[in-house]
Amino acid sequence: MHPITGSSGRLEIHAASLPQRAASFADEVIAGLCATPKHLPSKYFYDELGSALFDAITVLPEYYLTRAETEILREWGWEMVRALGNPIEFVELGSGSAVKTRILIEEALRVQRTLRYCPIDISGEALQASAQSLVGAYPALNVSGFVGDYFSILREPRLRRDGKVLAMFMGSNIGNYDPPVAVQLLTAIARWLKPGDGLLIGADRKKDARTLQLAYDDPAGVTAAFNKNLLGRINRELGGTFDLHDFTHVARYDQMRGAVDSSLVANRAHEVRITALDATIAFERGEAIHTESSYKYSSDDLKALGEAAGLRLTRSWSDPQERFSVALYIP
Repeated sequence: MHPITGSSGRLEIHAASLPQRAASFADEVIAGLCATPKHLPSKYFYDELGSALFDAITVLPEYYLTRAETEILREWGWEMVRALGNPIEFVELGSGSAVKTRILIEEALRVQRTLRYCPIDISGEALQASAQSLVGAYPALNVSGFVGDYFSILREPRLRRDGKVLAMFMGSNIGNYDPPVAVQLLTAIARWLKPGDGLLIGADRKKDARTLQLAYDDPAGVTAAFNKNLLGRINRELGGTFDLHDFTHVARYDQMRGAVDSSLVANRAHEVRITALDATIAFERGEAIHTESSYKYSSDDLKALGEAAGLRLTRSWSDPQERFSVALYIP
């Protein structure tokens, strides 16, 4: 893929040039549904319908995460972009729509004439849309986007740097990784960073089980629809015969692991045919498909997570209710 350029040379979008070995949706569906226990990767939540449902989740009164992180950035963003000294560049993993990133972009442009921003995302369409919007909104901003998985892009020779970098991994995305994989990812980031650089991580904090469970199983049923859409996607793309009424969305907080586990539980014993996979999957009554684990962090957890990856926690900021944290690490 050749770079996409625009806005007078202020925008480039690159695909990873290094080989990537990635299983397809079909590969991972058949592997997960034939495993014991059954599971499906949460990264496949976000087709067009799933993304729209998640946008609806973020405005639910029970889903505090997006609002809490935004509060922190609005209150303390000025301090975050000045913490390393200026000028700086931004590198963001999992940039998505970059709505909250605009707060930090605006703060950085208050203290430096120009800003280079390198967003990294698995979705080329989402990355291109957000990048074009950003260069249109900020004439002093230059965007070099990268499409691919984080591990591949961190090895990408074209992910160059002209100066000091503030890397970002926001939105509680770190919570989507089981702890060993989270440490692997942060270790890869730490190896890419240089002395003087920093890493901002947005992480949801541990709290009472009821608050957490309501955030992932709201009374209006939006999170249930979001979870069940994974089965709907199998129907649409792979010729599945899932009846979504045959499954119940369940979210439970495991206090020992510090994780909210989401699953789809079969209401009755039945079989599902998936034409594209030439497979028939049997379900027992009460059998669960695990779809996501969302890990929560205490202050001590955040410190230990960084240390395991070769990063030192230097500062953290929380919202007034201490529901969420943004932590700054240095290598």
